[in-house]
Amino acid sequence: MQLFNLNNKTFSLLENSENGKVDSNTIFRYQQEDDLVTAEYDGGTIRYGKIIAQLDGDKLTMLYQCITVDGELKAGKAKAQIRVDVNNKIHLHLNWQWLGDSAKTGVSEYIEN
Repeated sequence: MQLFNLNNKTFSLLENSENGKVDSNTIFRYQQEDDLVTAEYDGGTIRYGKIIAQLDGDKLTMLYQCITVDGELKAGKAKAQIRVDVNNKIHLHLNWQWLGDSAKTGVSEYIEN
């Protein structure tokens, strides 16, 4: 039994590290089947992106990739902590890292729309 259901949920950015690519106009559309979670995202600085993740209780282990509106291809990995706020909205708090040459890290938080 899964603690959280992300199927057909949409999320927007609350805050992001300076070296992140997502902005407040980016929308994430999640799907879930058992512990398999996927998402597509676009808007703002992101032309198109895709996430694949595995849910384990209140945690997501994620891999993501995107192309920005400037034509930059990016990929990374993240660990997300899931919580529900007093308004019953799901929050995703991510500790992430870009893959490749830079390997820069950051923190992001997203809220269910």
